[in-house]
Order: sequence, then C-alpha cells, then structure tokens
Amino acid sequence: MSKQMASLAHAIRIFQSGGLSHSEFFSQVDRALATDQASSAQLLEILGEEHTRIQLPPDVYAALRRRVEHLQESRQSMTTNETYLQTNPRDRMMPRPPPARQAPPTRPKTNDYKEEPADEPERLKGVGDTLNGRFVLEECIGFGGMGTVYKALDLRKLEASDRNPYIAIKVLNVQFRGHPKSLIALQREAKKAQTLAHPNIVTVYDFDRDGPMVYLTMEYLSGMPLSRTLRAPNFKGMPFPKALHIVGGAAKALAYAHERGFVHCDLKPANIILTDKNEVKVIDFGIARVFQKPEQDTEATVFDPGSLGAMTPAYASPEMLEHREPDPRDDIYALACITYELLTGRHPFDRLSATQARNAGLKPQRPKDLGHRQWRALRAALSFERETRTPDVARFLRELRGESRTGTYVALGASGLVVMALAIAAFIAVRQPSESPVAERGPPVAPVAPVQPPQAPVTPPAPKLAANTVAPILAGVPCSALVPTIRDDALRIQGFLPASYGAARLKDELNKLRGLKTLVLDVQQVSDEKCTVINMFAPYWTRNRQAGGGASIHTKKPGAVLTEGDFLILDLTTPGYESFVNVDYYAFDGNVVHLVPSPRAKANQAPPNYAATIGSLGNWVVAKPFGTDFIVLLVTPAPLFNGMRPESESTPDYLQAVDKQLRQQAGKFGKEKIAVDFVQITTKARK
Repeated sequence: MSKQMASLAHAIRIFQSGGLSHSEFFSQVDRALATDQASSAQLLEILGEEHTRIQLPPDVYAALRRRVEHLQESRQSMTTNETYLQTNPRDRMMPRPPPARQAPPTRPKTNDYKEEPADEPERLKGVGDTLNGRFVLEECIGFGGMGTVYKALDLRKLEASDRNPYIAIKVLNVQFRGHPKSLIALQREAKKAQTLAHPNIVTVYDFDRDGPMVYLTMEYLSGMPLSRTLRAPNFKGMPFPKALHIVGGAAKALAYAHERGFVHCDLKPANIILTDKNEVKVIDFGIARVFQKPEQDTEATVFDPGSLGAMTPAYASPEMLEHREPDPRDDIYALACITYELLTGRHPFDRLSATQARNAGLKPQRPKDLGHRQWRALRAALSFERETRTPDVARFLRELRGESRTGTYVALGASGLVVMALAIAAFIAVRQPSESPVAERGPPVAPVAPVQPPQAPVTPPAPKLAANTVAPILAGVPCSALVPTIRDDALRIQGFLPASYGAARLKDELNKLRGLKTLVLDVQQVSDEKCTVINMFAPYWTRNRQAGGGASIHTKKPGAVLTEGDFLILDLTTPGYESFVNVDYYAFDGNVVHLVPSPRAKANQAPPNYAATIGSLGNWVVAKPFGTDFIVLLVTPAPLFNGMRPESESTPDYLQAVDKQLRQQAGKFGKEKIAVDFVQITTKARK
C-alpha cells in the first residue's frame, strides 16, 4: 500500500473518530488523490473496506466515491493488472470537452462541507433522491465493479401496503455509465440474473433508467456483507463448522451458475451477504461471462462483459488477471481465498494479486487446527495453475467437508474383488493337477454304494399360494398401485393404496387366501386427492416394478420426512435405454410443480442406466404450507412436450396433457419404454 493510500485510510479513521472537520478531511483526501499514483481500483477498495469497517455517513461516502471516479476520468492511461474497471481500448470514447459550470444543487445538505459543482459533469442522485418518481434512495449499502447499491423504498409497494416495501437498487458508476455499452451490460446482467433462480443467489427484478442514470432493481437483503465480518478489527477467524456454512452457501450458488454456463468473475467477501435469517446470498453476477455459449444465445456475440475487465485483484485468479477466457476454476480460486480468510482472519497471500504472489513464490500457510484432508482440499483450490486447481465447486465442497469419494471407492472396491477372485482361481488351478493323485498309487478302488435311508411315508402336498388368486384381490383395491411377490407360501405386497381403503382391510382380504403362511405388507397410504395421479401412472409403475425397477426415485431424508428449511434432495436412476426424465411434485393444494425439466433444470436427457442426485445444490427448499405431497418420476423414450411447461400448473390440466402424450409414445415406442416410480414425502414446520 502506498503512503498516500495509507494516509487516505488514516484520514477516514481520524475523521470518523471526530479528529478532523469536514473541510480538513476533504483537504487531506484531495491531497492524497492528487499525489497518489495508485489505480482507482485500489483507492476504491480502500474506501470500501473503511466504509465496511466504520460506516461513513452516506453523503461523505458518496462524495469520496465521486472524487475517486473523477480521478479515473482525468487520467489518460490506466494500468492493466490492477485497475478495478478496465476499459477495452476499442471501446474508449473520444475525449469530451470540459463540462460547463453548473449552479450548486438546491437540495439541503446535512453536513457542513461544500461540494464543488464545477467538478461534476452532471447532477448525481444520491441518498434522499427519488428515481422515476417511485424509488426513494434511503441508504447506501455497498458498491461493486458496476455501481453503487442503495436501499430504496418502493412507493408502489408502500401504496399497496406491502409488508416489505424495500428493494435494493444498483446505480451505475460514473465511469461505467459513460461506457458505450453500459446499457447493454445492465440489460444482460438483469437477464442473466433472472435465469439464476436459486436460494443462494439474490433475486433480480428488472433494469431501467432515469435520465442519464441507469439502474438495476433487486431484492433487498436484511443483513450484512461478509466483508464486514472479515474486516472487523478483532476478527481472527471462525470455527470450521461456521465457516463451512458460509462457504457451502456460496458454493451452491456458484455450482448452480456454473451448470448454466456462467462464471461470476468477481466473487469477493463484499459480494456474499449474510442475512439476518442466517442465509448466504451471492450478489453481483454483473460481470459474469458465458463460458458455455449456447447456439440459441444470439446475444452472446453482441456484448461480452469481459471487455469491461471488472475484477477485484485480491480475489481474481491469475488467468483472469491475464485476460484469459473465463472458467469455473476462476471462481474456485476466489472461493478458496475467502475460505482461508474465514478460517484465519487473513488473506492467504496478504491481499497481493495472484500474479504478484506467484511471481514472488509465495505459498499459503496451513491454518491452525485444520485437518490434513481439509488443508489438501483448500491448497488445491488455491493453486496458481488452472490445470492443477480443483476442477469444480462440488468437489471442492465435498473434499473440504472431508467426505470420501464414494464413486471412486466403490470402483476400487469392485476391482479389488475381481483381482482377488482371479488370484484364488489361479491358486486353485496350480494346486489341482489334471489327474487324480490316487491313480498314481495303484489300481482304483471300487466305490462303495451308499446306504439308502428308509423312505418317509408319502403325504399329500399342501395347497400352494397361486398368483391368480392374489391378482383379483389387488385389482379390487381402488386408487392403488400394488405389486405382489410370491415365494413358496410367503406373500409380499409393495405399493400405494388409499387411506380410505386402509392397509388393515387389504390384510384381512389376503389372509383368506389358501396356502398363505407369511404376509408382508410394504405399502403406503395416500390421500384420496392423489387418486387421479395414482390412476394415471399405476400401469406404468406396476410394469416398471415387475421389470426390476430400472426407474427409481428416493429422498435422501430417512422416512421421507422433511422439516422447514431442509433441501429437497432426490436420488434417481433410469432404465437401460436412453430416456428423458420428468420429475413432478404434486402438492396437496391441487397444483403440480415441475422440478425437471424446469427453468432451473432444463436438461433432462439421460443415458442408459443413469444415476443422479438432484436438488443437492439447494434448488428446492421446504417451506409453508406443510403436509403430505407426492413426487412422480416419469421416464419416456422421447421428450414429453415440445416446449417448456409453466413451472407450476393445475394437476388436472397437466394430467390431461400427459395422458395424451403417453398414449402417442406408447403407440410409437411401446408401453414398456415408459417407466414410472413414486415417492411420498411429509413436510412439517421447524420447532
């Protein structure tokens, strides 16, 4: 840190403690900015850290930001490695004539310092102002590479007596707003963020403009940025479980975005919000660049936020600083830096950029009390080389938790069994000669005929349990999906039947069968409103079970009982042919929610014998209302519908459409190519 940068931070602290008047404070600031050769990025970072630490008055903070922004505009050249907002040379505008002097603003000021209107090219709105006659800017709550974020009162919500009339608004920075593609950038940011619908990602509403001011509206989060925790004077790290909760929330957000082709590109503590409800939210996907560019994304070649080069050097990977194409491993490096800070209270490389740390040969030191396995995971994620860095977020989180690689372990175990079997077979082959050793000693000995035991008296066979006697009883149970398994005199029934019929009644009917000695009822009772669902899919469910259950779905939770706030996580498998997976959640309120495919999980094509876990990234969270719901896995040989269904719709309407599609596919591919499995879950409030 330069002396001037240090003096800037020092001046802010003295001012906040009351040691400087407003005029003295801004005089020191102006001197520091006039003589400092540091980039605006570094100055903004110092300003942001001090604001996070001690919460400057909003007008003071806004005035400081304007001074730094104007400093950047006045410089003719910019550094390439350490600027916070790097402008692509082909996008730089021609020099503008100096702005005309304007009269001082008439809005009353709460502080005793004077702003210099001659230095401002235009009237900038801030705390106390209203955008488009609707959004009242009440508090400055942060800033990022694109703009300043305000807490704002939505007058429309207030008029409608909304319980939460507040939103967050990000207003573009001066230098970014002057960029010729800024409006495109914000429009793209809004569009991208709207597709990233995840519990750990801030919800983005829309973008608009008020004269020259362009802004983005999003959900207001009651909480504080992680940077405030990390920059607290006495912060020396936190316990591993608490840190893992924060890292896990951020990791789920990143993994969700990566699955959809987006890299955050500016992950840092200030972009992770800890809400008052102990939730973790990632914000500011504003410079996320598409690393998987779908063919249908016609806008991908129109604007690349990477041309703006916004990043935070302390958390940017070497590849980002070298302007290479974005990759999920760039976010992993940033997340690893944040993880290290959470555990130790300090940056792994003393806040040096990755390229500076690499060139200096720095190596991170193992945090105190961190296990060997966890340290190995963290160290791999901090690698300066993309090729040796942890390849995906899910793996980083799994290894940080100390979980074993289940798939690899099973594979090694299987191969070990094969080797052992081969070794035993070889041993037996060596020890077993082709001729009997007895033949070498002399003539063979005549075999002695075994003594036959006396024959028991013949008794007539007992009557056997017949499948044709079980089937009529099961067929007489309405609204059911039941499959029998008969072994000798034992009968097992699996499936679902209505609570109005009852398992006891079915048991009484089956106990009347001749030849039955053992009866096992492995059935679940469902409410009558699920009858339409059961009746629709029962034939396909029965055929799937009789064929060995190639299509299956289960919950991770034992007993399928989920509590408020739990993630709905489902394990599923598909049959031995290429198929399309449909997972639908039939709620007790009469609606069906489409989990797969859906706007959150569009891809649903599966290879033969495919096994997957869905929802592990926190896609679906249990909330009110609580009750018993039904989930259906429907596997089809072709896409069920040509386009995407609404994420939620009426169950009768959906079943009518499904029935039509299944009839067509059964006629074309055969009924055996359609498979169904059910899982019933119970949700309840957290005590």
